[in-house]
Amino acid sequence: MRPGEATPAQGDPTNVPGRADEEGHGRPHGDQPALADLLLLERDREQAVLSAVIGELRSGRPALVTVTGEPGAGQGELLRWAARHAAERGLCVLTARATPAERDLRYGVVGQLLSGHQRFADQLPHLLLDQGGPGRFPGLTRLLTVARERPTLLVVEDIHQLDPDSLRWLEALIRRLPRAPLAVLTGSIRTADIGLDWCAGNPLTGSATTVELALPGLTRTGTADAVRAFCGALGDRSFVAAVADATGGNPAVVRDTLRRFSRAGHPPDAGHVGHVRALAAEVTGEHAAAALDGVRDPVALDVLRALAVCDDLLDFPLVLTLGERGALSETRLRAALLDSGLVTVRDGRFRVRGPVVRARVIEGMSIAERADLHARAAELAHRAAADDQGIGDLLLPARPVGAPWVVDTLCRAAAAALRGGRRDRAAAYLSRALAEPLSEETRIRVLLRLARVELVIAPVAAGRRMGGIIREPGEAAADFRARAGDLCLLGGDTDTARRALAEFLAGRRPDEARGTPPGPEAAEEATARHEELTALFRVTQPLRRTPGEVAFPPAPELPRTSRNPAVNGVRAWETAVRGVDCEEARRQARTALAPDPSGRLPLTVPRLLACRTLLLTEDGEEAETHLCALLAEAHRAHCSVSVARVLALRAELHLRHGRPDLAARDLAAADRELPPDSRHPLSYPYWTALGILTDLADGRPDRARAAAGRPVPPPAEESVSGARLLFARGLLAQADDDPHQARSLFRTCGRWLLQYGWTNPALLPWRSGAAEAAHALGDTAQALRLAREELELAERWGTPGSIGAAQLCLATMSGEDRVQRLRWAVDSLGRAPSRTAYTRAVVALASAESGEPDRATAVAAPAADGAGNGGAGPYGVVARRPGVSAPPPTGALADAPPSAWRSLSPGERAAAALAAQGLVNREIAAALSVTTRTVELRLSGVYRKLRIRGRDELRALVQGTQED
Repeated sequence: MRPGEATPAQGDPTNVPGRADEEGHGRPHGDQPALADLLLLERDREQAVLSAVIGELRSGRPALVTVTGEPGAGQGELLRWAARHAAERGLCVLTARATPAERDLRYGVVGQLLSGHQRFADQLPHLLLDQGGPGRFPGLTRLLTVARERPTLLVVEDIHQLDPDSLRWLEALIRRLPRAPLAVLTGSIRTADIGLDWCAGNPLTGSATTVELALPGLTRTGTADAVRAFCGALGDRSFVAAVADATGGNPAVVRDTLRRFSRAGHPPDAGHVGHVRALAAEVTGEHAAAALDGVRDPVALDVLRALAVCDDLLDFPLVLTLGERGALSETRLRAALLDSGLVTVRDGRFRVRGPVVRARVIEGMSIAERADLHARAAELAHRAAADDQGIGDLLLPARPVGAPWVVDTLCRAAAAALRGGRRDRAAAYLSRALAEPLSEETRIRVLLRLARVELVIAPVAAGRRMGGIIREPGEAAADFRARAGDLCLLGGDTDTARRALAEFLAGRRPDEARGTPPGPEAAEEATARHEELTALFRVTQPLRRTPGEVAFPPAPELPRTSRNPAVNGVRAWETAVRGVDCEEARRQARTALAPDPSGRLPLTVPRLLACRTLLLTEDGEEAETHLCALLAEAHRAHCSVSVARVLALRAELHLRHGRPDLAARDLAAADRELPPDSRHPLSYPYWTALGILTDLADGRPDRARAAAGRPVPPPAEESVSGARLLFARGLLAQADDDPHQARSLFRTCGRWLLQYGWTNPALLPWRSGAAEAAHALGDTAQALRLAREELELAERWGTPGSIGAAQLCLATMSGEDRVQRLRWAVDSLGRAPSRTAYTRAVVALASAESGEPDRATAVAAPAADGAGNGGAGPYGVVARRPGVSAPPPTGALADAPPSAWRSLSPGERAAAALAAQGLVNREIAAALSVTTRTVELRLSGVYRKLRIRGRDELRALVQGTQED
């Protein structure tokens, strides 16, 4: 403020007509309040205090008022309002404003104050130059004389920029305040936490009023008022919240942000939240740049940059060691930083105001200067034992340091970031570690850690990294090749793993050692590594159409006997998929899951294959125990891909055991660990198929149809997991009563599996599905051939569940020996883990036996439709057409009290038949493809309509009918 700005005659520049239009508010001047009113939002309390001080000053009571706040809080607007208010009430008002440009000018602010009064105008040069003796303060005595004649208000803005002589002059004036009706009103950007030390020790007594006003930021209500004033409409709640958060409630930033927003003519709604946030960041940066231009001391600027780099990681005395302090004391530096308005004090610590301001402060440095400052700050933070992630953030833009502690710190920071779910930050730390000078072994170790993180955020890039580790020449990578191949397969990138493993194994002998003839231990170690790589290579499967120019060598044979868990796990899986020796597959799987006698950490993929083998051998409880142990291990390693794969396999286990709700829960947890958008394209068929099977078993066909309709990347359809997706789509077509589509999908699935020699019906019973579809289409010969072939293969494998499911399927195709086959199916499935298939077999047997007049023990049950008798398979998926209820029961229960029975709905009759047979609600729900709650409601209706009180009376009613 220049001299005389606050006098009524000169007025306020914000009240000049047409000024609002020039400011770009976008509306006529008469449609909005004056800009000064907007700058004084929520300042009613402060205005009331200042009005009271001015009123007391008119009565002769002196006062000292200091107004503090962060830059842009409105100190200047409030002081100018007080000056106008005092002038309107007849007081003498003298104003001045300290500026950085006049900081080196002696008595610069004093000259502004005194020039505002005619008594000093003529003699001002003489007063400022006549400073002969000590203790002389130009014009001070005459000012006190003027104040005794007429109460006077002195208004000084930005006192933190005062020149030293003006500061001493004001201190002298304040010491003399009780002698005259004079008030001093000052404004500063220093916060209330620091206080004002320039008036310390003044002898004011009760004869003078002392007030310190700390201006807060705008509240949500005040921000909403500003939005309405600038935009001419009420702002949406989310819009107002965005403005308040992005600006921090700073009135100046709010004003400039809304001014720019209103120019575009956008409505203040939720759709423009991102736009107003961007404008707020832009305005904040411009304010910071303007304040930065005012920092003229190079020492203060150097320390400010160091403070911006370190943020709140280091204490202020440590930050000072990063800059060139020169002759400035710590106290002077603190004052200079606070005077800039770019620094605040929170909890007693100096901090740069927000990330936007920090970025603007650092932008003024060259790239080399920034890299050097970050490196020095990181080294200082390391010596101060600061937080690992904080040091890691300093190291990200720093030049290579070359110290051993750097890589260790970055790896610990990455682990901490993973624990907090910040995978992007963890990848950044590990990528930065690779910029340091590293040994070959350390470099490969860091590369493997980085690839494990990137499996979730950039799976294709992670596959390339792991392929490079597998191909890495030299013995430095010997301990990491198998780990890289294991992770690559877990991520689903079987193509990259196959290519890399093939290239490495083609040029590597199993007995190679580190440049010298191997001893027994070294040879054994080299053999174990070679066996692991060979086992992983046998797991990979080529795409259906591999380019002719890419020739892969045949997979090497695995040793028949080995103590290597990887070998045993893969051999168990190969035995299982061929379906030739159940006991041998079980033995090999258990050996693979036993602790490694050599003490090496086993690979994950072979152990998952061993657990999958135990599912096929119907040792589900044992497999679940091992899966829980694998899940805990994956969580400890913070490997999201491993966690997701283990959860997916456990979901398959739950499906095979008739627990679709638990399968859905595990699959949802796997989606959280490894989101669908983060999966490798080659793994899409596996996850899609598992989702379809889970949704079908859980009674959500609409979701299954939506998943089946999503496009799959072309290379993924040609992978081995594409057969699983074909099978799932076949079950969905079967449930939708589309036998033509179902048969085509099942047969295509079978051709794809047979290409790799996967003949075990316990894996994917595609033959029974195709047989049921052919039977529905009237092709009985093909249906019988497929059903008998599946039974033959199931008997060769030898597990009760697969044999029982094949018997059940064949019984629905052939009328001869139907009842006997159903009895065999019930006997086999009774020893299998899946209760769903057993329940369906019991229902089918009861339906068949009820038609035999010579069996008095026949129990009636609803006859399942043709597609449902054998279509559950190993996944408990009931292939029924949605909305089609089971046919009404036949036999004894159908003849129970006719009038009452006819009142039952078809669903209630089916539930009553199964309940009379002794099935529990969960088994009834599985048999009828409904929820347990639906079964409860249906049975309640049965009891009410038949006027009975429970299952005992229902069974008695059935038995009585049978005896009749």
